[in-house]
Amino acid sequence: MHKLVLASAVSLLLGAASASANNVVETASLAGTFKTLLAAAQAADLAPALATTQNITVFAPTDEAFAKLPAGTVENLLKPENKDQLAAILTYHVLPRKLASNQMLAGPFHVRTLKAKPDRTLAITKGAGGVTVDNATVIKADIMTDNGIIHVIDTVLLPSK
Repeated sequence: MHKLVLASAVSLLLGAASASANNVVETASLAGTFKTLLAAAQAADLAPALATTQNITVFAPTDEAFAKLPAGTVENLLKPENKDQLAAILTYHVLPRKLASNQMLAGPFHVRTLKAKPDRTLAITKGAGGVTVDNATVIKADIMTDNGIIHVIDTVLLPSK
């Protein structure tokens, strides 16, 4: 009887924990290393979509990744008149489906991003040395959220013109 009660209590606790998981924006905010990404998402009016869109994958550049951009780039992109350009860059980091690391193919393959026009794809390479996305390295993979997956990357992805 005690085992049954204990099992029920554990089941309730596990169920409650999974029900209270955070969305992509909340998870990134709690991590504390995505302040620039979150500020950019706010400036581009994309934060609500990142918080509520289901089954997405976000390749999330860290604050250090944004710091590697040329001086003044982030500040310039955050200006209201550059909102469309900023949104294009940010949506280039998002896939319209969940893609966990165990679903990534060996060798190079291409995936379509949310930045659909013009048609944009990311080149993903999975090898013995890890996973790269275009010119970025995945430094932490498979952070599960309520509405998707975050893969942390060390470089901001810039779509080609």
